[in-house]
Amino acid sequence: MRERVVALGGPPGSGKSTAGRAVSAELGLEYESAGAIFRAEAERRGLSLAGLGELAERDPAIDRALDERMLSLATPGRLLDGRVVGALCRARGIPVDYLWVTASEPVRIERLARRDGLPIERCRALTRAREASERTRYLAYYGIDLDRERPDLTVDATRLPPAEVARALLDFLGPTGGAR
Repeated sequence: MRERVVALGGPPGSGKSTAGRAVSAELGLEYESAGAIFRAEAERRGLSLAGLGELAERDPAIDRALDERMLSLATPGRLLDGRVVGALCRARGIPVDYLWVTASEPVRIERLARRDGLPIERCRALTRAREASERTRYLAYYGIDLDRERPDLTVDATRLPPAEVARALLDFLGPTGGAR
């Protein structure tokens, strides 16, 4: 049994969820996604993802409820996928292997546009607005600036296929925990 929770973050379209599902399957970890929970909440409220983000800017309880739910799941044997969860685990003193997957903005936008069936320019505008909103909220609610956080490992997935991203994460984690 792993002694630490695995937290995987990264910007939208970086490939973190694809890699996270592969890593969790390989290591036998339960996979939990903050993005999936947020999307389900948007759907429950009849809002778009952007609409729920705008509402969350005015109502901190939305993000706090999601983040507390993710933190309640932060136990060994789980991989938590969410942009701020690794930093929140650290802030709470939860033993965590904090991993980050990134990719260049053009690659991320292309991936998201293809996934969501959106024109590139529309997707770019929505993604930039989403990232700015989240950056502002994380700083205001938790004092966390993700641009200043230092994960234990960062993998640039700009030119890597998903299997190689997952392999880099697995190589770091090893069979029982982070490469410490």
